[in-house]
Amino acid sequence: MADIICVIGNKGGTGKTTLSHMLCQGLGLLGQRSVCVLTDTCREPLDPAGRRYLVADARTREALGKVVDKVRSLKAWMGVIDGGGNRTEMDRQLYGLADLVLLPFRDSHEDIRTVIRDLEMFPHAYAIPSQWPTNVWQREAADKSVADLLAPYRDRILEPVATLSASKLLLQKDMPAGLPSPLGNACRGVARQVLDLLQISIADGFAAKESGHAAPARPAMAQPARALAA
Repeated sequence: MADIICVIGNKGGTGKTTLSHMLCQGLGLLGQRSVCVLTDTCREPLDPAGRRYLVADARTREALGKVVDKVRSLKAWMGVIDGGGNRTEMDRQLYGLADLVLLPFRDSHEDIRTVIRDLEMFPHAYAIPSQWPTNVWQREAADKSVADLLAPYRDRILEPVATLSASKLLLQKDMPAGLPSPLGNACRGVARQVLDLLQISIADGFAAKESGHAAPARPAMAQPARALAA
């Protein structure tokens, strides 16, 4: 049976859609089959041609139910649901059906205040710093804000996803013929975190072949949401 990962959160503009597509791209690069599920009615479906993952349109409640049922029936697949922003009831629904929930947030006190509320509302979810600054001084300030304001939740905060201008290429309606290597590496990093949380082994040889380097050892992560809920 497939695993369902939901990318949700009450604040818009935190990078949920970008993260969803980066995750699916990374899973594809690691040899894992996945589908990116659109639920945001303000967005249009993207062309699946040239992607390492499928895309599904689930912008109605009925369509979402059918897509989730279909994904669940697929062995060794993963469904990544982009929940959109400012939809608390949808977030509650997705949280209830997910094996893993991710809450992206950006480097701002407003985002951090919102993700704290979401972490309280969804006790088995994980927060993930999104579009994180790469400038050394900005990164240090951002990390300090997380350390100071999110200290009670530090065991539920994943490694940051650095801001990367090339990530917008994944959100083009038509996928470009080639993607920059830094984007591929970032996508793999996101995917490895998720696979570790779900305790799913990846084909390290496949990953090494794709990247052209030996696959690095992955750190032990916290228990996945489905285990915490048991």
